[in-house]
Amino acid sequence: MNSAALPLQNWILLRGLLRESGHWGAFVPRLQTALPHARVVALDAPGCGQLYAQRSPTCMADLVLALRAQLAAQGVVPPYHLLAMSMGAMVAAHWSQRYPHEVAAQVWINTSMRPFSTPLQRLRPHNYARLLRLLRPGTRGLDWESTIWQLTSHLSDAGVVADWLALRRVHPVSRANMLRQLWAAARFCADSTAPACPTLLLASTQDALVDVACSRAITAAWQLPLHEHPRAGHDLPLDDGRWVVVQLQRWLKTLSSSSN
Repeated sequence: MNSAALPLQNWILLRGLLRESGHWGAFVPRLQTALPHARVVALDAPGCGQLYAQRSPTCMADLVLALRAQLAAQGVVPPYHLLAMSMGAMVAAHWSQRYPHEVAAQVWINTSMRPFSTPLQRLRPHNYARLLRLLRPGTRGLDWESTIWQLTSHLSDAGVVADWLALRRVHPVSRANMLRQLWAAARFCADSTAPACPTLLLASTQDALVDVACSRAITAAWQLPLHEHPRAGHDLPLDDGRWVVVQLQRWLKTLSSSSN
């Protein structure tokens, strides 16, 4: 696909629950290389990353307001293309439905949201005990990051846990902000109508954290396209970032062809 043929696009990357922009790792430069004439901006939610000292919002509406303010401060103006995974896709859903004039297109990766899925699908039951142990006071950072990696990736470690631990040391997420973000994700409920902008879903069939049925339910309800990866874990951009970029490029080419 010839990215130069496309108008300048602002691609805004949104991570999931308790994760920061640094967790995109090599995916950001990979996406930027694939879209050389786009501007790729990976944002931190309040309470994470460089904003770890801030108070995390407890609802998607306030989270979207904070992210919009960040972009305005950076001089990044709409329209936006959102690429969001997990809880980040809940943010994108609210954003595109409350401010439809700002979102030109979006990609959601391994997400779940009410009213489309049950709690047991949105967080698979075999993970409950391990996640509850992480929430106990005094949990070591290494234990936290090792567990998250085991739950979200099917790759060998290859230094990923060490990288995540380094991020955690510089930008520690407080226990209070953990609970606020969990509450925001748990209480979010999408609108009954589909987003007005083109929306693509990508999901991992072997996701051990969130049942792929969640993405299938959204696509069935709103008649949206879905592509499934047969082997990757929840952190699809980590496990196979190249596949994500290829799906995105093909989709953009389809959108471009249909608009001509």
